[in-house]
Amino acid sequence: MEIVIIFISAIFVNNIVLTQFLGICPFLGVSKKVSTAIGMSAAVAFVMAIATLFTWLLQYYVLIPWSIEFLQTVSFILVIAGLVQMVEIIIKKISPALYQALGIFLPLITTNCVVLGVAIQVVSNEYNFGSGPHMLGLGQSVVFAVATALGYGLALTLFAGIREQLELSNVPKAFKGVPIALLTAGLMAMAFMGFSGLVSF
Repeated sequence: MEIVIIFISAIFVNNIVLTQFLGICPFLGVSKKVSTAIGMSAAVAFVMAIATLFTWLLQYYVLIPWSIEFLQTVSFILVIAGLVQMVEIIIKKISPALYQALGIFLPLITTNCVVLGVAIQVVSNEYNFGSGPHMLGLGQSVVFAVATALGYGLALTLFAGIREQLELSNVPKAFKGVPIALLTAGLMAMAFMGFSGLVSF
């Protein structure tokens, strides 16, 4: 049951973009077309799941045992940057077609604060129960990361669809472009606030 609560909460109740305001730059920049938004969402989901796995292991098997938790942010950034580069090289070798679809998005993920934010949140949420790290905690952390990525993808894709419709609508000149995009994002955030009573902890 806890897995289900974590999953629903990360997608709807605590949406990473619309309630926590992480990843706003790619949210506004890569949301002009639905196809682009879906590609970015897929790349973020893939990297976020792998990054959470590696950073969780790093936190509980290196940083905490050696009492160097103060290096958390720096080490997490290095791990994420390294993973993005590794994923880019592997995809380029194994599937050139997938690389063409995701290749332009992968470098953007390195600077996307959503990935780092989720890695830090996983540690602060302490999904490992008991005195030491447990595989249950790792499983819950990965579920949280995947659900957060799905929530990010949902918000990004919905926003892209609305922006595509707005391009065809008769928007007042003063609101065209960024102003209407920010108003739309604000209204979406208010709509997602309606999910706040969906899950009770």
